[in-house]
Amino acid sequence: MTDSPTPRRVVLLTGPSGSGKTSLAARTGLPVLRLDDFYKEGDDPTLPLVAGGTDIDWDSPLSWDTDTALAAIAALCREGRTAVPVYDIGASARTGDELLDIGRAPLFIAEGIFAAELVTRCRERGLLADALCLRGRPSTTFRRRLARDLREGRKSVGFLLRRGWRLMRAERSIVARQTGLGAYACGRDEALGRVAAAARCGGRAVSGMTQRA
Repeated sequence: MTDSPTPRRVVLLTGPSGSGKTSLAARTGLPVLRLDDFYKEGDDPTLPLVAGGTDIDWDSPLSWDTDTALAAIAALCREGRTAVPVYDIGASARTGDELLDIGRAPLFIAEGIFAAELVTRCRERGLLADALCLRGRPSTTFRRRLARDLREGRKSVGFLLRRGWRLMRAERSIVARQTGLGAYACGRDEALGRVAAAARCGGRAVSGMTQRA
């Protein structure tokens, strides 16, 4: 009789755009699934618009393929590998697919602004180790986000400025929504500590996982 494979679990890492999710995920040393690669393409007729405007609302969960992202997480937990899309944010288009193979790692990070949308469904399936929401000062997040988006040429300057001001004003409500969906709000150091605790537990759910607004 062969031993059953070690179950893999995911840490969902969310937070406002520009809050430092990508850099924190890299610091953990764990495999990372980029949830931004599951955006819908720019010609998708179901894309939502910003209320009262003509800009696409890329900060709405309706701009994102929730079911496909969940299927990728489930496949990684079950098999340790899956094909994932490669998304060009500047072009608002998928440019291909690539294989993400996490091997025998018992724990991986799935990071993106919509990660909290998956908390309940991952928990119900026994896939969740922890769910974290990075939070900080809205003015700091604004500067980081704008510098990144300009550097990477993600959208036009006008679009980025309009989006940046809108998100800075809404940042506290964004964090409140993500915690309401089950993510634990904390700063970078506490988040790293919780990921380390989950890793020491071999990917098992963090004991006493709680929420904090």
